[in-house]
Amino acid sequence: MEIIEEIDMDTPYGKPSDKIVIGRINNSEPVAFLPRHGRGHRIMPSEINSRANIYALKLLGVERIIAVSAVGSLKEEIHPGDIVIPDQLIDKTKGRPFTFFGDGIVAHVAFADPFCPELRNLLITQIEELKYKVHKEGIYVCMEGPQFSTRAESFLHRSWGASVIGMTALPEAKLAREAEICYAIMAMPTDYDCWHEVEEDVTADMVVKQMEENIKKAKEVIKNIIFKIPEERNCICKNAAENAIVTDLSTVPFETLRRLEPLYGKYFKK
Repeated sequence: MEIIEEIDMDTPYGKPSDKIVIGRINNSEPVAFLPRHGRGHRIMPSEINSRANIYALKLLGVERIIAVSAVGSLKEEIHPGDIVIPDQLIDKTKGRPFTFFGDGIVAHVAFADPFCPELRNLLITQIEELKYKVHKEGIYVCMEGPQFSTRAESFLHRSWGASVIGMTALPEAKLAREAEICYAIMAMPTDYDCWHEVEEDVTADMVVKQMEENIKKAKEVIKNIIFKIPEERNCICKNAAENAIVTDLSTVPFETLRRLEPLYGKYFKK
């Protein structure tokens, strides 16, 4: 990527995980890159300031987020090195800030289908063109971490029909929907968690080794998909918060309205 600038941002929710890199890939339109764990992977999943990350990207004008997530496979047919494009989520996190609302304002944004259907389809098509093994749907269980699952938990998640397990999809997906940003994940299995009778139980060393191969695939997908993304959005995401706010705005504290203006100002003026 040709780097145009690196932006050190601040938000009402604190600082994002790192500087946001703005650049072009093969003369593409500008794209933004933000490492959710910070450079050097120094931020634990539970410590990621997802509200600051999504808010900062929104301020920059980002309309679509392609997230990349290392996960464990919960199904025999999903092998390490495959790519899963989940269509559903199960939230097992335990206290991460998960909404921009509160402090005097209440909204209920629909989240039945947590990933952007347009962006998911674009990813699936691009992965197939590159001839990588792709699973076109799946349930992503998001756990708290940083420890991996117990064996009992792993078997429980399999009994739910879940496909993969990771630690970072939430609250990212919820906040992106609230911010009306399209969001989809390339979930990239590194291991079989700890349920498999033949494969070794997951270790950090195992994850890192498989991640090196997965990173190469993710870069290829992103490098090519940039030129396939249409300018116009015709999905559920772009107006997700319309009619979601149920609070009488005349009762909302000024500071709350000011904080949310970059996200929902168009609705405050109605």
